[in-house]
Amino acid sequence: MKRTLKRCLHMAAGFGLAWALPAWAGTVSFEDLAKHMQYNEVKISGDGHYLAATVVVKDKPMLALIDLSTEKGVMVTPREGNQVVNFWWANNKRVLYTEGTKVSGWDRPFATGEIFGVNADGTGAALLFGYRAGGTSNSATMIKKVTSERASASLVSTLPNDDNHVLIGVDPWDEGSDGAFTTAYLMDVRDGSKRPVGKAPLRNAELLADHHGEVRFAMGLASQGHSQVFYREGDGKPWKQISLGSLEHGAEWPLAFNRDDSVVYMTCGAPGKVAALCPWDVATQTLKAPVWSSATSDIEGLVHSLDHLDVVGVYTAPGMPAVEPIMAGADTTKVIATLSKALPGESVRVVSSTLSGDKAVALASSDMDPGEFYLWDNATGKATFLFKRASWIKPDLMASMQPVEFKARDGLTVHAYLSMPPGREEAKHLPLVMFIHGGPFGIRDYWQFDPYVQMMATRGYAVLQVNYRGSGGYGYGFERAGYRQWGGKMQDDVTDATHWAIAQGIADPGRICIFGASYGGYAALEGAVKEPDLYRCAIGYVGVYDLSLMYKNGDASNVVSAKNYLRLRLGDNEQELAAHSPINQLDSLKANVMLVVGGQDTRVPPEHGQKLHAALQSRGIAHEWLYKSDEAHGFYNEKNTVELFERINQFLDRNIGGASSAVGSH
Repeated sequence: MKRTLKRCLHMAAGFGLAWALPAWAGTVSFEDLAKHMQYNEVKISGDGHYLAATVVVKDKPMLALIDLSTEKGVMVTPREGNQVVNFWWANNKRVLYTEGTKVSGWDRPFATGEIFGVNADGTGAALLFGYRAGGTSNSATMIKKVTSERASASLVSTLPNDDNHVLIGVDPWDEGSDGAFTTAYLMDVRDGSKRPVGKAPLRNAELLADHHGEVRFAMGLASQGHSQVFYREGDGKPWKQISLGSLEHGAEWPLAFNRDDSVVYMTCGAPGKVAALCPWDVATQTLKAPVWSSATSDIEGLVHSLDHLDVVGVYTAPGMPAVEPIMAGADTTKVIATLSKALPGESVRVVSSTLSGDKAVALASSDMDPGEFYLWDNATGKATFLFKRASWIKPDLMASMQPVEFKARDGLTVHAYLSMPPGREEAKHLPLVMFIHGGPFGIRDYWQFDPYVQMMATRGYAVLQVNYRGSGGYGYGFERAGYRQWGGKMQDDVTDATHWAIAQGIADPGRICIFGASYGGYAALEGAVKEPDLYRCAIGYVGVYDLSLMYKNGDASNVVSAKNYLRLRLGDNEQELAAHSPINQLDSLKANVMLVVGGQDTRVPPEHGQKLHAALQSRGIAHEWLYKSDEAHGFYNEKNTVELFERINQFLDRNIGGASSAVGSH
């Protein structure tokens, strides 16, 4: 199977899939690290006859549709400049997908809000919903016109007993700056026609449907910035609020129904625990005792039965990824256990399965390996290799990542990940890069392959990633502890992590640089001015440097709920915002600085970087400046990313001197 499928895809010139590995030069090249993954996601059809996969062919993102019985496939090319963002099997022979465009303020194409459809054999392609819809389908069997709509749609649920329809949620664009109330529709997957089945009682809502295809929950943010949840008994029934978050606790959040729709699994609180999963009884509308809880880690995802109908476990990541069963002897956890035993050192997840549960697609990945997809046959208990996500990456040459933890100055336990240069895992007094993640709230670092970490660690630098308070993954209380702590306790956690690395003998105290993107860019520059003797250099990548600008210029500046979100989590005291803005603290700056800015950034507008650039110039402070007019909130173009990697390493070498000569040339 493995060899035949590879040969089929390689020989089909029209498909453009190249399987040959590039020549290996004995080192980890920036070009390889900057490449987009060749296979990002793989999903199997409900009957197990087809695979759909997002692939990159000669730098062009496509959707591959593969017939497993004939081992033949077709390629679907998105509109010019776009890529497939997500996709689903609507029935056994038709795929729905969304596209992303590069004009938004993100480091990857952002969904346009459109929904496309195509048959498994490549016929019947149509734009079913979106602002560019209109005209006729390019299939002779589908000539019905679809109407352009200025709105964004998201898939709520497929309908296993209805091949012709799915549930979607639609958010119109033209109903005020704060967004519109979300409407649920039953949409025909053949021609895009639809009928409403209910309107959510809040704007920009996330919807959850039961197994019968009725939308029962609507979740989102209240105008004050707190989470809230509404429930209804079925289509046409009234909504009522069942949970509202506050500063003290988050809302109980519905995640999935059980097999017979009698129970909904929700996030919940439990004494002494940071996270828990509770059954919510539909008949009595009450929460029951937790079926899972943790004193250290939040829920990272649910493990579903192979037939999709039950929740059988929880994915967690206190440090290393883990699977914790809530139902003994479940089929999915058996698959994960079997593959984990056969693939030691890999983290295994089941990412797709057939409706009967007889076949499944699993992804095995690690800190050194972007991942491999396998096709599991439940009848034989065996797995067949399908694809490597990035066949040019050689895991043996990559840096490993280890979970670590330390106590912050106020006694709070903070988790982090340490990556050491390959072959120097026991080395001491290395040059260290503090690599700070963005967000900041609800986002976190994981034990996983990270090309940014690898481009530094494989050049001789130790890399420490800190899940400072405010990060996700460690419970609502840990996240809330970061509210209004920009430049305060969140920054202190990063400082304390740096001192921990010095005390452990990992870092040379005279050779430490701090680097991050978005909020991480803020933390890099704030760290440099708040702790001027701790960091030799600082790299701000699409960062925030003037906190008051977040209210005046950016994608949250004209939205009431977004401003309230900022007030709750950032604060709105102008004097405090000014005092914690790096651009106002340059008198304390000693570190050498590198600034990286994308000209199309709408999340953190380029004005942040440009103003800091000008302020440094006016003071006669020499610094590195990398501006790309065609990039947004993080570089996406592979050539630009290679240049970024080169410039970062040159900057690090000049300032803290890595061990490049020991691990290969740039």
